[in-house]
Amino acid sequence: MSALTTDLYQLTMAQGYWRHGRHLDRASFYLSIRHTPFDGGFAVAAGLEQVVDFLVDLRFEPEDLEYLRSLAGSDGRPLFAPDFLAALPTLDLSVSLAAVPEGTAVFAREPLLRIEAPLLVGQLIETPVLNIFNFQTLVATKAARLCHIAAPGQPVLEFGLRRAQGFDGGLSASRAAYVGGCFATSNVEAGQRFGIPVRGTHAHSWVQAFDSEREAFDAFAETMPNNCVLLVDTYDVERGIENAIATARVLERRGKRLLGIRLDSGDLLLQSRAARRRLNEEGLEDVAIVVSDNLDEKKILALRRAGAAIDIWGVGTALVTAAGAGALGGVYKLSAIRRSGEEAWRPVFKFGAGVGKASLPGRLQVRRYRDGAGGLERDVIHALDEGGEASGLDDPGGQNLLVPVLEDGRLIESLPSLDAARETAGREVASLPSALQDLEAHGPAPVEVTASLMEQCDRLAASHAPPARSA
Repeated sequence: MSALTTDLYQLTMAQGYWRHGRHLDRASFYLSIRHTPFDGGFAVAAGLEQVVDFLVDLRFEPEDLEYLRSLAGSDGRPLFAPDFLAALPTLDLSVSLAAVPEGTAVFAREPLLRIEAPLLVGQLIETPVLNIFNFQTLVATKAARLCHIAAPGQPVLEFGLRRAQGFDGGLSASRAAYVGGCFATSNVEAGQRFGIPVRGTHAHSWVQAFDSEREAFDAFAETMPNNCVLLVDTYDVERGIENAIATARVLERRGKRLLGIRLDSGDLLLQSRAARRRLNEEGLEDVAIVVSDNLDEKKILALRRAGAAIDIWGVGTALVTAAGAGALGGVYKLSAIRRSGEEAWRPVFKFGAGVGKASLPGRLQVRRYRDGAGGLERDVIHALDEGGEASGLDDPGGQNLLVPVLEDGRLIESLPSLDAARETAGREVASLPSALQDLEAHGPAPVEVTASLMEQCDRLAASHAPPARSA
């Protein structure tokens, strides 16, 4: 990503702030989501590491400025002034960031990132920050629904690269799916870049390339004796299972074992039961049954409830495209501003007629409270300067969700590993109230706003209200 990975209007506003001497004003922005996706009760935050990498490396390169010089307005004159473009590479682009850790379960409206920076910089980074956070959080949430709600305790494999929206989308999806709970990916580059375990079997084309299915299975077992999972539905599932059993015997004679068989079509309930029965009859109880075929969380839950004999679930398209929610409604709002040379912050907010359209004012924090068993009780959104009994924030069990990550562009401490984020997601989903763990949750989100912050909203609304019309 480059400094030009943004919308044009961020740059036109940046020039305006610079032209009117507002570019050094200090601004506080926050990122939140308007709705939790998939008609569910929660989202799983993901993408923070990529956000941090982008912010730390942010700079304007000579070729970026050259391109901006080439842009023209409706009158044919340059869109950006030469003195503005000359100033861009000299500006301090450092940002202070507080964020919920990756893997945290979150809800609509509450701040998930708080970014404080010069107004021009905070504006420029809106689009790329949303781009990273929205997609990875969406896919991580889908993965959490698959792994922790539909198939708890069973491995879910992500193999959606071929159906992902481009190579970059595939990489981001593989990373986010791992945060959400998937145990491995088929995406080899994601394994290389992020340290995610990689898994894979073989395609129908492997079987078709040989004169017989049995020959294909034996050849694959010879090639991959320590990674042998056989796809048994190329021609006939029942015959495929028998051929897999025969190949398992060949492996046993070599001191190896068949790891599993895979079903990729047909009635997965009946086929998995039949396969398990035959494998057990042959003493192959440790051979796993892996299934795929356009699975999603609802199909998996239905198969489990019906008693399917399935050990490992492979999910591709529905996961990497976040089927059921085309996008996450993440938004990035200015909430406070401090004029250059002044000490006091001025809270600001946006009105909105639609659900979730209004923003909250001030420099914000979220306080999370849990019960004695670690279960989530409530989140309280408040201003940074609030405290004491009157605010409702005096409970000693509370924990700040927004954790300092960057201070003026400097990383305060190392971010948790991807494995740690994955473990966090598992704990977080398990800590949710049971009503929010349903695939279609109907319970209200446990999010409150302090009375003081609501009063601030009312005062700002009154100050911006249109004058009453005379009779």
